[in-house]
Amino acid sequence: MTEFSEHGIAGARTDAIARAAHVNKALLYYYFRDKDALYEAVLDHVFSGLRARVMPVLESKLSPRQKMLEYLGAYFDYIAANPRFPRVVQAEWMRSGAGSARMQRVAKEYFRPIFRKLAEVLREGIEVGEFRAVNPMDFLPSVVGVIIFYFSAAPLMKTLTKVDPLSMERIRERREFVLDFISAALFAR
Repeated sequence: MTEFSEHGIAGARTDAIARAAHVNKALLYYYFRDKDALYEAVLDHVFSGLRARVMPVLESKLSPRQKMLEYLGAYFDYIAANPRFPRVVQAEWMRSGAGSARMQRVAKEYFRPIFRKLAEVLREGIEVGEFRAVNPMDFLPSVVGVIIFYFSAAPLMKTLTKVDPLSMERIRERREFVLDFISAALFAR
């Protein structure tokens, strides 16, 4: 993960990956036919972990309001525990674009089920009067942006503010802000 997040797939070196994993390169190639297969495994690790974290919340019997708060907290916590994930994913989107077979697979297997469940939660919350009327196509990417950009911008923020944005205190404060910010944008008064 570290190698791909810092150097992308083109710049990542299998020697460095093997060294970090404390294995020899031959063992790495025993399990992964090439660097692309290893990269695919990294992407699957990122997104299967996210799916495993948020889908139980989205499939729960909670009210739409509580379900959204639980989802936001679970999503934020997952990214906070894995702050390199956004760099890997954003680099892949920028490098290959949405038209690549790899990202088409990721979108179909991981993003689409989450998006559909979130859209259901939004529709249900709007119907019962818990949420303002929002378009999922506008609202959901904004939610992702509020959470993901913070972690992507952490190195810059540290330089600008001389405060570690990834410290436990800042992460706690940011989580609270995210829940409050999105609640203010979504919840009916």
